[in-house]
Amino acid sequence: MKNKNYYVNEHAVVDDGVEIGEGTKIWHFSHVQSGAKIGKKCVLGQNVNVGNNVTIGNFVKIQNNVSVYEGVTLEDYVFCGPSMVFTNILNPRSKYPQVGSEYYIKTLVKEGASLGANCTIVCGHTIGRFAMVGAGAVVTKDVPDYALVVGNPAKIIGWYSEAGEKMEFDDNGVFVSPRTGITYRLVKGIVIEEK
Repeated sequence: MKNKNYYVNEHAVVDDGVEIGEGTKIWHFSHVQSGAKIGKKCVLGQNVNVGNNVTIGNFVKIQNNVSVYEGVTLEDYVFCGPSMVFTNILNPRSKYPQVGSEYYIKTLVKEGASLGANCTIVCGHTIGRFAMVGAGAVVTKDVPDYALVVGNPAKIIGWYSEAGEKMEFDDNGVFVSPRTGITYRLVKGIVIEEK
């Protein structure tokens, strides 16, 4: 894959019918399957599998040993920690295979979300914008924007800003990011960004 505006290691496999954005790097022993779309300036670490018809946004970082199965969509700036797990079928049985996109349950990981090492995202859920899933957590329901979830099953224990700052809300439920100046408000258990 020389003379392209992206890099694919000689020990990686990229099937026909794949779109790869400018500046993206795909490292050793990774496999990108047909129909996948990968945005610009992404990094796919060693031993990453990208399933058929998966969409990955721009500036996404996928660490070693992650499989992004068909039915999963990663928006821009998503971080997938080492060996984290996606699923795409709720009731797998080898004796009764469920092969094909009509069986796969969709998962959406929204802009800027970070998924910690060894966490598991059970299919059919949405991980909100800039949410953080702690290492080893098992996500069994939707995660709101900016939430920090940990444990099995994953539960909200805090809130993080777009810039990765732990949000400590004042008596009015307001947090202003020292890094970006963005104002956030905690309202009825959800965080909203004030415009």
